[in-house]
This record gives sequence, structure tokens and C-alpha cells, in this order.
Amino acid sequence: MANQAHCAYCFETLAANFERRQPLSLTQVEELWEQHHASKGKAIDNEDEELSDEEDAEMTDAEAEPARPAAISRLLNRETDQSAASSSSSLPSTNSGKSSSKSGSSASGTATPASSVSSNSRTSLFSFSRRGRESAEEHPLFVTWNTVSRSGHKSLRGCIGTFEPQELEYGLRSYALTSAFEDVRFQPIPASLLPSLSCHVTLLTNFSAPNKDPMDWTLGKHGLRISFTHHGRRFGSTYLPDVAKEQGWTKEETLISLMRKAGWNGSSGSWQKVWRDGKGELVTYEGKQVGLHYGEWREWRDWVDEQGVKSKALN
Repeated sequence: MANQAHCAYCFETLAANFERRQPLSLTQVEELWEQHHASKGKAIDNEDEELSDEEDAEMTDAEAEPARPAAISRLLNRETDQSAASSSSSLPSTNSGKSSSKSGSSASGTATPASSVSSNSRTSLFSFSRRGRESAEEHPLFVTWNTVSRSGHKSLRGCIGTFEPQELEYGLRSYALTSAFEDVRFQPIPASLLPSLSCHVTLLTNFSAPNKDPMDWTLGKHGLRISFTHHGRRFGSTYLPDVAKEQGWTKEETLISLMRKAGWNGSSGSWQKVWRDGKGELVTYEGKQVGLHYGEWREWRDWVDEQGVKSKALN
């Protein structure tokens, strides 16, 4: 299942691209994320202890006196080359556009490899090996970028993913950049927009076998991937599991929207006939979307800098 460290790694990847440096590896981000939150917990405990001591002192004093009244392929190739040289509608929904039968195809839509690092001796405080096996796991995944207004309103800014299992570090890095810069519905995200972003990651699991019944799924639990033929052309699209529930759609409304998102523009009353005649197929999957705001990532990144963990600049 996705976690906030995965989102932090996507922010780290995007920010590193803007700053022309190598991002920390996923393993490093996971370990440092855990360390940061552990240190915050310790700081809170210390504050509680100090407060308790102060209260004890006040109580003691009170006894004596009265009380006194806080373009991605190029980006990826560039990073890989540098690493080798140095020895790493806009509805809140998701849509794949036209489906592809080729392995490794990606999907985009609406939705409401490691880097070497130089550091000083303080880095020895941390161990980056414990999560290595976790980071090497493979998952189909989606990365979503949203802008968040001061009032908290969320607007889609990019969402692209893949149903082909990806090694987690490579997949997150690749699709963090792809969804930021290559979602054709939007202009590439500029550096100036970084502070207003939130990132969401969904790791996909529990894929079903293709099913002819378009209603054989559960609202709020299943993501949908559909395909059907219309006028000799094959269409396909997808919605992540949270989409229909967020939009307040019924299952029928979800299917109609999904078919239209695939490119079909017929009337809502004819969707069942189109599905049946077009040999429609439905695949369901699951995945919990996890999100992180820029401010949360920035707080963590400032703490990382304070620990003396330095990223290596690109030449």
C-alpha cells in the first residue's frame, strides 16, 4: 500500500529536477521520513516533560504564596547519464485515454533509479538499508499532482500511471516526472507552482479477470479499467478507486462518464447497447490513494538539510 514517504519521494524527484540535483533515493527518503517523525515525537515528549516540570514547580511555589496570573525520457536519461558519470473535467478522477495492448503502456487522467548522495559525518546517524527490499517491489501505480488554493480547493494538474508492474523506486520517479510534465491536458508544471502542489500516489492491487458485466464492481472499493469497440475502433479508459465516490456518482453514471472519457460521445441512454454490441470488458482493481502537501514535504526536507544530508548537484 502507498504511504506518505512515497509521496515525499515524488516531491523530492520533482524538486531535484527543478534544482538540477540528484534526488535522494527512495530508501533514503523512507528512512529519513521515519527518522523525522520519530524525532518530532521525541520533541513532543520532551516538551511534555518540561511542561510537567514547570507545573510541578508552580505547584510547589503555590504552596508558599498565591498563584500569579506558543519531456521525461530526456529527464530520466539525463539523470541516469549523470549518475553513471559520477559512479541515481478537471474532475478528481483518472483516465487512461485510449488503451494500448502493448506491455508497459501508461495511462493518464483526471483525479480529485536511485541517486548517489554526498554527506558529512552526521549521515552515519542513519541506516538506509532496512527498506531496500521494500523499495525493490514491483507495482502498477499512478502519480497525481494537484494544486491546492489557500481555501483548500484542489484542482488537478497532472495524473499519469501504468498497469505494468514497475520497480517501485523507478516507477515513482518516472511517473512523478511524467505526470508533472507530460500530461497533454496541461502545460508542464513550472517551478513557481511547486509550493502550491499536493501529490497523491496509488499502488494498484487485486486485479480481476476481464468481465462482461459492467456493473460487477463495488463503489468506493474498485477502480475500473474498461475496453469496448465502437464503429470498428477499440476504446479504453480507467478511473481510480476513489473517483466515483468523490464525485457522488452512481455505478451507471460512472460507466457512462468512463466511456465518454475513453472517447465515446453517444447518448447516455445508449451506453448499454454500445457496451453489449462492442463486446465491452471490465477489469476491476483496488488501491488506496495517499497524499502529501508541499508544506509537509518542505518541513521534512529542511530537517534533512539540518542533518547534513546533501544531494549531489548535476553537472
